[in-house]
Amino acid sequence: MKIDPPKDAALIINSTGVGTVTDKMVRERAVELAVIDGRTAQEVSTSDWEQAKRELTNESDQDPKEALLESAPESERWDPLPGSTGRVVPVTSIDDEDDEGRSVAERLIDEGMLEAEHDQMVQAAKKQKEEDK
Repeated sequence: MKIDPPKDAALIINSTGVGTVTDKMVRERAVELAVIDGRTAQEVSTSDWEQAKRELTNESDQDPKEALLESAPESERWDPLPGSTGRVVPVTSIDDEDDEGRSVAERLIDEGMLEAEHDQMVQAAKKQKEEDK
């Protein structure tokens, strides 16, 4: 029986394992994004909610039309050399790599760095807010 792999999502938030992303987690992340932008927790915008959901579920930031174009096979995109048939090169598949060729370790490092950067921005926004009082 073939089992579909679980959908990728954020693995850690503030050095804590995430598990299933809940509405509460998205709400908290959206509030953090609003605070980073210099707004209060009551001034969370729709774009904050959307960005928080994208960050926590690892959805693409790409425009849906652009994502559709990127997903199309190269043969169906614009052909820079009309009439050129080219040749097929065998593709080696490494299970540990994603579509961008990054290993699991690279993805974890990237995610950790993004989360650390987010934490720093939250702390800086809170400190700035305290200084402004």
